[in-house]
Amino acid sequence: MTGARVRPEDKIRCDACPVMCYIAEGKVGACDRYANEGGRIVRCDPLTILDRTLEHGGEVTPFLKSEWDGRVLGGEDMFVSGIGAGTTYPDYKPAPFIVSRQIDGVDFVTVVTEAIYSYCGVKVKIDTDRHLGHEAAAVRARGEVIGHVTTSEYGSQMLSLGGVEHLTGGTKDEGRATCDALLNLCNRQAVELTVDGGASVIVQAGQPPIVDGHREDRMRVGCGSATIGMFASQWHGLVDEVVVVDDHITGVVSEHQAGKVLGWPDTGIRIKGRRSTPGRYFQVAQPGRGWGGTDIEDPLTILNPWLAKKGARPGLTMLMVSTTGEQWGYYVLNDDLVPEPAPLPEALRPSVDLIAENCEPALCTVMFQAGAGGSLRSGVTKNPVQLTRSVQALKTRVTCGGAPAYVWPGGGITLMVDVLALPPGAFGYVPTPALVAPLEFTLPRADYIALGGHDDAVRSVADVLEHGGEYGAATRALGHRP
Repeated sequence: MTGARVRPEDKIRCDACPVMCYIAEGKVGACDRYANEGGRIVRCDPLTILDRTLEHGGEVTPFLKSEWDGRVLGGEDMFVSGIGAGTTYPDYKPAPFIVSRQIDGVDFVTVVTEAIYSYCGVKVKIDTDRHLGHEAAAVRARGEVIGHVTTSEYGSQMLSLGGVEHLTGGTKDEGRATCDALLNLCNRQAVELTVDGGASVIVQAGQPPIVDGHREDRMRVGCGSATIGMFASQWHGLVDEVVVVDDHITGVVSEHQAGKVLGWPDTGIRIKGRRSTPGRYFQVAQPGRGWGGTDIEDPLTILNPWLAKKGARPGLTMLMVSTTGEQWGYYVLNDDLVPEPAPLPEALRPSVDLIAENCEPALCTVMFQAGAGGSLRSGVTKNPVQLTRSVQALKTRVTCGGAPAYVWPGGGITLMVDVLALPPGAFGYVPTPALVAPLEFTLPRADYIALGGHDDAVRSVADVLEHGGEYGAATRALGHRP
């Protein structure tokens, strides 16, 4: 038996985004963010108040209690965030909350909204030496291209995901896959990505990456040359040669300046690859998921025959180690000057362990990046360019869910923020597709009036807590985020 059909006249239209859903009583829109409750469009999530006292285990401050007595709230003990605030769309109207508060005796205004971003994406930093893919290789989620590999940084691989070309410039499936991956990454969920011609990697903000099923534990201590510089003195007098294998710069202690300062004698070793400066070699192997981010499993393959006239001799000892200390091998030259494996002397084990000890935990970092421009600025001021100029002049502070945002120099308001600095679940979406993220602009009220702000829409915190906003009055308190 089927239920009674809902008549069109029983639905109301939500104008919180361009989709303009018709929502029946008790149902939610396509975004799962807005619902029809008693014939009124309401926000499904409460407005989030960030409270410094909660961060230190204290009780909720009086302004969030039903018996709040109306006292003036000082300092930055509280902050009305954009999470759950609702949207400025359509952008001809003021932002959902324009809140006045006192900070050190100065009247400040915080403009609070949830911004809809078509121009957005994430920059992902993955701490690993394992080769994820060549620069500019496509990155896929659910088989759809959602971004690409960018540069390798010091012990990390960088990905650029999302952006308007993937969200709206391709097929519907590409846009949906991109939006879903971005939303999950920004909300601290795990996402499996594949790189064309490279690896499969599970990325989750604040968690170790999982590369081809291998959970990374350590971020390398440095390149091979840096490792030589840090630990040459630990090896001096205990072994005749040390080679630190690395995809970027492989180090050889007897040739390296660190070794020369210690008086390290020549050993006759010869390394494959391109010699950069003494003791530093590029391109000893191809990138991969083996030793030091190379494609090798046997480190001896990077060696050419040793030269007796340069110091090679039977019985010469050599330690080969990776930049994380995960792989190591100890060898002794035989009568034919060929290195043969041997047990690692106990005297050398502390130096291998020291490399591992100096490695930081391998983690994934997700930075949300977006262009906070366009018409959403009309929710702040009647003269949008004035807001942009105020932000660029550092007169207006930009935050996302209370977290400080880095604003790129140059035109527009291009911001970037660490998703771990925001409260969990701070991001949403609309099916256009686009991401929705909290956004706050804070500046002195006098400056706000000067840039053409909606001063007639400014409200006190008390009024916000008592009457709520266009989309509801529910609030929640969270510990203040720096």
